Amino acid sequence: MTIMDKVQSATRATVQGIVDREPVNYLEGGGIYGIISQGRHNLCTLEIMYNHAQDSELKERIEEAMEKLTRPLIEECEGLLKESNAQVPQFHFTNHKKHKEKLNIPEDARMTDMEIAAAVGTMAKAAQVNILAALQNSYQLHIGIMFRKFLDESLDWNYRLLQLMINRGWLPHVAKITH
Repeated sequence: MTIMDKVQSATRATVQGIVDREPVNYLEGGGIYGIISQGRHNLCTLEIMYNHAQDSELKERIEEAMEKLTRPLIEECEGLLKESNAQVPQFHFTNHKKHKEKLNIPEDARMTDMEIAAAVGTMAKAAQVNILAALQNSYQLHIGIMFRKFLDESLDWNYRLLQLMINRGWLPHVAKITH
């Protein structure tokens, strides 16, 4: 997509948002509802993984996933449901205090940093698929652009996590197929 395409797309979304904004339809609402429920559960799990992580850079990636991706996406999606007078999902997951310092959790009772990185990466991929599905079912331009923005940011974050995993030697060895 060229810069001009992005400008035109943003302009169309702005105009549509002013003059032709409709309530979310059932497909959009279902995708949004799923993103909110998955996001709230992911926050709970990410807080626990943050506390188990020993590597400071891994903690930074997890913090980014929570504060720059998951929470803002949940807030945007809740806002869309509220604008449409739709019910916002109510889940009651525990909020866990995030400890910046390393906690003294015995090794046999906590995940290793490699396991945490792999689990967080897997969660990110599942969230990205969920966002992509919601994007595919979105008919309104401003909603589609919002999903695309978060998907792009998530893919960029995923690349940074992958680089960390490569640098730390946390990627599992996968056997190669030979002929």
